[in-house]
Amino acid sequence: MSKGLTPGETLPDFELPDENGDLRRLSEIQGDDAMVLMLGRGEHCPRERQHQREMLKFYEWSHVAFTKLVTILPNDLHDTSRLRITTGAAWPFLADEDLEVQRTLDIREYTDTHHDATVPHTLVLAAGLVIDKVYVGFWFWGRPSPYQLWADLQDLLRRTQPDFDPLTAEAKAAWEMSLVEA
Repeated sequence: MSKGLTPGETLPDFELPDENGDLRRLSEIQGDDAMVLMLGRGEHCPRERQHQREMLKFYEWSHVAFTKLVTILPNDLHDTSRLRITTGAAWPFLADEDLEVQRTLDIREYTDTHHDATVPHTLVLAAGLVIDKVYVGFWFWGRPSPYQLWADLQDLLRRTQPDFDPLTAEAKAAWEMSLVEA
């Protein structure tokens, strides 16, 4: 069982190198937006490559939906960059070469004796790295489709964004107050 991957808990603010070797902190990537964080099995896995390709369309939607997308792999920079390039992904890929994420969350895949594989997880995070939903993708069908993530994020933003429905009296009052304050 993983540690710390429970809805309502705050994910540790890991700082890892991106595909270019630049250190990136999860909170800095996320900002005030929602985030989908994929903790991948590793570059060697064909299921991982397929899932990352499936997320290409989702990434296009994320740009207009105040949502960030990040992949963390238990690989070195070369393999992390290779997976990003070969799948055509444009979002940040972070290298967990020292397996800090894997150890902290206790998600090492014990069935793979040839790689430092991670049991794949996809996390839907509210602002502040607060875990809202967790998918365990050891089996490919355990990984969320872009449409499942769409529904998850719709639910999350409905609960967390006061202007999700801008026609409510509260949203209108907040807007009018912001005009007075400006």
